Order: sequence, then structure tokens, then C-alpha cells
Amino acid sequence: MSFFKLGMDRIQEVLVLALMLIFIFAVVYSGIAWSYKVGIGALVVTLVFVSTVANQALKQQREEEKKRLC
Repeated sequence: MSFFKLGMDRIQEVLVLALMLIFIFAVVYSGIAWSYKVGIGALVVTLVFVSTVANQALKQQREEEKKRLC
């Protein structure tokens, strides 16, 4: 079962979900300044975006290799 429609493996989806949950708990239950919270949020969004782009690039590379072998 997939939580997201990102086309990721289950392990990758679990890691992204865990990262999001950690971010939510860090923002809600911590007493740090808002500027740090915004910075953490930007870092989390960047990591999720980069992992999604890397996953798509790897899938395209695998498909190209399959086409070359056939």
C-alpha cells in the first residue's frame, strides 16, 4: 500500500513519512525560535524534493538500460 503517489519504494516512502512526522513534532512541541522552525521546514521540503527527483531519475535510467538490452 502506498501512502503517496510519488512512485517510491516502500522504504523510501517510510523514510519520507518519518521525516515529515519528525518535522511536525519539532515545530509543534519545541520552544525554538520561528526562524529555526522555518529553516527546518525548508530543509525537510528540500530533502523530500531531492529524494523524489533522484528516485525518478533512477527509474528513467533503469528504463533506458532495459530498452538498450532488448
